[in-house]
Amino acid sequence: MNDAFGRPQSMVVLAGTSEIARAVVRRTVADRCRTVVLAGRNPTTLAEAAAEAVAAGADDVPTLLFDAGDPTGARDAVDRCFAAAGGEVDVVLVAVGELGDQSVDETDPERTAAMLTVNFTWPAAAMVAAAARLRTQGHGRLVVLSSVAGVRVRRANFVYGSSKAGLDAFSVGLGEALRGSGAGVMVVRPGFVRTKMTLGRPEAPFATTADVVAEAITDGLASGAEVVWAPGALRWVFAVLKNLPATIWRRLPG
Repeated sequence: MNDAFGRPQSMVVLAGTSEIARAVVRRTVADRCRTVVLAGRNPTTLAEAAAEAVAAGADDVPTLLFDAGDPTGARDAVDRCFAAAGGEVDVVLVAVGELGDQSVDETDPERTAAMLTVNFTWPAAAMVAAAARLRTQGHGRLVVLSSVAGVRVRRANFVYGSSKAGLDAFSVGLGEALRGSGAGVMVVRPGFVRTKMTLGRPEAPFATTADVVAEAITDGLASGAEVVWAPGALRWVFAVLKNLPATIWRRLPG
């Protein structure tokens, strides 16, 4: 359970090797979070992320494997993570996602299905499983990495954008379903983040870093925010962009 100052003492990270997730772990561990369960698909990078968390001050950093391509295994992955954390968890960070290749994803049915599964179906299933655990324990926050790409979907990345749009809407709805239970959901909407995943891609305006997103997440947890934008200016940018007429929207650079 959170300490007397409201700081989380335990965290589960689904996709614990992502750069944003690792930046969040560094910040929460520096703020006295002591148990961090890292789950992902690559045992080597999970071990590296775990060593980094221990070096930052975590006491216990178990690692677990899961397959985000198989939604039927989401409940089991969540249950194993909670068990590794000791039964109760203060924060569940859902950082699962794949940027993909639009030129391939929009023409290959298997790739389209894979993108929707990894970016929406598996995370949604895992969130339902985690929400049930948090509702039972009567406290805890689900933190979900969405994207501004889902706020208004663009032609240039509509496969990725639509998967994030679905995840974003699902997360907001789940937060409403948890209202009054003691548990809650925080949706995080980053813009373009400079990471290995975006390396070589043209930067969008307001490009930022994993550390900036992590700071926004930890600040949001501290304040009880339900939606976080990173950087914060994107909240106002998209307040305008999402209402532009389609004829103007189509002319914006991809």
